[in-house]
Amino acid sequence: MTQANEKDAKPAVVQTVSLYEKHKKVYPRSVTGLFANWRWGMVWFTQLIFYGTCWLEWNGRQAVLFHVVERKFYLFGLVLWPQDVLYLAILLIISAYALFLVTAIGGRLFCGYVCPQTVYTEILLWIETKIEGERPARMKLDKGPRDARWWRLKATKHALWILVAVWTGFSFVGYFTPIRELVESAKTLSFGPWEWFWIFFYAGFLYMQAGFLREQVCKYMCPYARFQGVMFDPDTLIISYDPERGEMRGARKKGVDHKAKGLGDCVDCSLCVQVCPTGIDIRDGLQMECIACAACIDVCDQVMDKVGYPRGLIRYSTEAALEKHYTAKDIAAHLMRPRTLIYGGILIAIILATAWSMATRVPLKVDIIRDRSVLSREADDGRIENLYTMHISNTGETAHRFSLSVGGLDGIEIAGERIVEVPASSLKSIDVTVRADAQSGNRGSNQIFFEVVAMNHEKIAKREKATFLLP
Repeated sequence: MTQANEKDAKPAVVQTVSLYEKHKKVYPRSVTGLFANWRWGMVWFTQLIFYGTCWLEWNGRQAVLFHVVERKFYLFGLVLWPQDVLYLAILLIISAYALFLVTAIGGRLFCGYVCPQTVYTEILLWIETKIEGERPARMKLDKGPRDARWWRLKATKHALWILVAVWTGFSFVGYFTPIRELVESAKTLSFGPWEWFWIFFYAGFLYMQAGFLREQVCKYMCPYARFQGVMFDPDTLIISYDPERGEMRGARKKGVDHKAKGLGDCVDCSLCVQVCPTGIDIRDGLQMECIACAACIDVCDQVMDKVGYPRGLIRYSTEAALEKHYTAKDIAAHLMRPRTLIYGGILIAIILATAWSMATRVPLKVDIIRDRSVLSREADDGRIENLYTMHISNTGETAHRFSLSVGGLDGIEIAGERIVEVPASSLKSIDVTVRADAQSGNRGSNQIFFEVVAMNHEKIAKREKATFLLP
């Protein structure tokens, strides 16, 4: 480089680029319409199930209960034990495939309508709107002075938020501790340490995430938002803005031929941005932050009605439909494609196999443990005795009397009581003494079998193997 060029060279400009966007509070505007009604319908549906199911009774007990103390899961007439953890794994697999199928067909419909974050944000936002007012009033309140009115409105809002959160945490714990026992404990505030912890842990997260973080949970914390893109394809239903019809945007007077002026149907009112719970502009195309709540569709349809244009400038559609101008019939035909058929086929197969397994499930479990402190001993009559502990789990809703027998060696039998009564949904442990002639088998370990059969129902039976030691 010459001396002249060195003099003309400008110093390098150093710029600092932040990898984190400064948070701007989103003030969603209330909206009415078809999809808003569906969304509130799902709020009522999910919360009636959540708050109400824990109060249902079945055969004198709570119908749905993960009883931590008893280590049993009651699901109406079904009683699952720790040994049935396989069903929990299957339930998680079914949930995962159902989510994959819904996502492949309809994008983030789960997020927009039944996700707990969406549901409780809707509830707390409704409380906020009723107390502080609509979007402009809330924005004005937050920018205004912190006078007596500000403190009164904020205190009322947060008190109601905390009430909803604590009641939700209480109901959550009611699925692990019988809800009526929990109510009695609440009268004297005599909860156990873990009950105190989970009530306020659950309530605290609801209060924080649905009250303060809101869209930040969907944008930064939820893993579903991150991996949903790999399950999308051009035929997945998404909230779509039609740029061919909407551009160029701009205001216009009613009755004016906007197309003659080079304008599209979008009047650039920005209402679609104002109603969005995550604060995005759907006109910028598909975005990770979109939760498919369809609030923008409702408000845009209302604007189209007012200006006299056809509805559907923003609508549920697919990338392929916008590009190739599919009709509604074409869109529906493309929903059934290899990906959705595979997801649906696997899901149906797992559900049917699980239903068959549970329908043919024998409500009896038997565990045999040989007493290792005494390998074998000689009885008074000269025969050889082995001692066992038998655990009989009656997993049904009816008490049964079980007959016990043993086989596998000539002349082997149970010494003592051979009838055991086990109450419904109970576990009973008994000591069993088994005798056999010293010459009935080989020296050392011999395989034997215990038979446990319900006396009033022969199909409720179990056959368990054990070992019998001969000196």
